[in-house]
Amino acid sequence: MAKILIIDDERSIRNAIREILEYEKFQVDEAEDGLSGVVKVKTGKYDVILCDIKMPKMDGTEVLERIMLLAPDTPVVMISGHGDIETAVHLLKEGAYDYIPKPLDLNRLLVSVRNALDRTEIVAETKKLRKKVSKSYEMIGESDGIKQVLEMIEKVAPTDARVLVTGPNGTGKELVARAIHEKSQRSDNALIEVNCAAIPSELIESELFGHEKGAFTSAIKQKKGNFETATGGTLFLDEIGDMSLSAQAKVLRALQEGKITRVGGEKEIVVDVRVIAATNKDLRKEIEAGNFREDLYHRLGVILIKVPALNDRKDDIPLLISHFLQMICEEQGVAKKVIDADALKELQDYNWTGNIRELRNVVERLVILSGKTITKKDVVQFVKL
Repeated sequence: MAKILIIDDERSIRNAIREILEYEKFQVDEAEDGLSGVVKVKTGKYDVILCDIKMPKMDGTEVLERIMLLAPDTPVVMISGHGDIETAVHLLKEGAYDYIPKPLDLNRLLVSVRNALDRTEIVAETKKLRKKVSKSYEMIGESDGIKQVLEMIEKVAPTDARVLVTGPNGTGKELVARAIHEKSQRSDNALIEVNCAAIPSELIESELFGHEKGAFTSAIKQKKGNFETATGGTLFLDEIGDMSLSAQAKVLRALQEGKITRVGGEKEIVVDVRVIAATNKDLRKEIEAGNFREDLYHRLGVILIKVPALNDRKDDIPLLISHFLQMICEEQGVAKKVIDADALKELQDYNWTGNIRELRNVVERLVILSGKTITKKDVVQFVKL
């Protein structure tokens, strides 16, 4: 049952709202002034808060500010007989979910409450999904190499500095990019991922910068590029070492000027994007070979983070296996399996050329093909399938 708090100094208003809300099977709590309302928010949890503006001890505007600090995800519907359009706009900017003038239209109030409850459910579900996604992309390890990476992430994430992540394929460079984004001030906005190696060179510019209708044969309508859609958030350029030189030149301009131009267009579009790039190539060698622009390298590599290969952090393998076992068993809907010491030793001694990606695949294979306990025999039989 949803719990709703009414903050209003007029008893008759509180009674009228309580009556209709209780008729609709909501649980209702009351506060006769702003200060009492804030105290109740501190000590209780509410699904929706209805708050008057003109009240003794603390007015509704200040109450709203306090609620945004105490319970920022709780929708607040402001009600008042003294407001105007300017007041309503101000309150909505400050975080109010809705504004309803007095005399109250109780039908409209009910609609607003129900919509606010729907929003609360969506916020809760989103948090649940984010937590699930974050767990899937969690960085696991206690080795010196991975500790250095985690320390760098903590230092770099709150800034807007561009980051270049290097390391062999399958080491978790994407996880580093995600961790930086999630811990940054841009985390409420999108993280847009672009695999530069997977997009044909003739299409990469359209993908990154968008195109105008008619810019080329298949451009049947205008399209925004990744730089535009990532504005306010983070753009992750994976396998940047495989990007064409012409696209590199445009990326360099975007980083230098904060502007892009769509393919086939002339209008400059301002973008606000934090760029994180990753590569498994030695860009210094690529520069010497004429395959990568040195000026772009220096623009991208403000902060360099090198992710170690799994063979260089084998002490982390037991932790990684435990993590993958739990996650994969949950995904497969089976009871969590255990692995015996000999099997674990066999996996630690293995040469992981495919790094963590290969390890995860092997663990999934063992979960599917082994019994309740994964043995050394299982590892020997299934690791090289």
